[in-house]
Amino acid sequence: MLLEGKTGLVIGVANKHSIAWAIAQSSAAQGAKLLFNYQNERLKDNVEELAATVSGAKAFPCDVGNDNDIAALMQHVQQEAGTIDFLVHSVAFAPREELTGQFVNTTRKGFATALDVSAYSLVAVTKAALPLMPNGGSVVTLTYLGAERVVQHYNVMGVAKAALEATVRYLAHDLGPKNIRVNAISAGPIKTLAARGVSGISKMVDHHKECAPLRRATEQGEVGDTAMFLISALGRGITGEVIYVDGGYHILGSLVPME
Repeated sequence: MLLEGKTGLVIGVANKHSIAWAIAQSSAAQGAKLLFNYQNERLKDNVEELAATVSGAKAFPCDVGNDNDIAALMQHVQQEAGTIDFLVHSVAFAPREELTGQFVNTTRKGFATALDVSAYSLVAVTKAALPLMPNGGSVVTLTYLGAERVVQHYNVMGVAKAALEATVRYLAHDLGPKNIRVNAISAGPIKTLAARGVSGISKMVDHHKECAPLRRATEQGEVGDTAMFLISALGRGITGEVIYVDGGYHILGSLVPME
C-alpha cells in the first residue's frame, strides 16, 4: 500500500480506456484517495460511473482551457480533501483537421489550441494546485515520442508535446524547493479517445507492435504502474524526467515510415 493516506487529483479521465483511468486504478490499488474532473456534461456520466467504483472518489466539472473552471475545481478539491499529495495531468487536444496531411499547413488557430490545451494547461493546473500541496508532492503528465521525432500525422501535437516536456523541466526547477516533483511519461501509441483523432492510429499501434524491442503494444496498465511509482515514495529522487513506457521503441535508430 504505497499510497495509503495519500490523496490525488486525476485530470483527464474520459472513459475506461483512458490512460488517466489506468493511473487512477494503479493508485487506488495502492491505497490512494482520488478525486477526478470531467470536461463537460457529455463526459460527466462516464467519469462519475468510473469514480463510483473507487472508494471515496468524487468527480467535479473542469475544462482545463478555462481558468475559472480550474479555480472552481481546486475549491471543490480543497473542500473535499483539504490537501493533495499528487496531481495527474493527462490532457491533450488538437483539432482533428490539424492531425492529417502536412504539418506545414497547420493553422494559427489550430496551433494555439493545441499548445494551450496540451501544454499550457499543465502550468495552469499545477499553479492552481500549489496551495493544496503545502507538504510537497508529485505531478505527472503524459507525452509521446512525437515530441522529439517526426511521426506522420502527429503534426502540431508533436510540437505541443515538445512544449509540454520543456514545461516539465521548468516546473521541476521552480517547484523542487517546495519538494514537488514534476515528471512526464512517454507512452507508446494507445487507442484512447484522444488518440483516435490522429489519422492512422491503428497503423501506428500495429507498427509499434512489430518493431518495438518487446514486440507488443503498450498497455494502459503499464503506464498506470509507472505513474504510481513516480507518485509514490519510490520515485522520491526523480524530477524533471521523461520516462519511456513504450516497450523500448524509442531506442530504435531507423524506423519504417508510416503510410
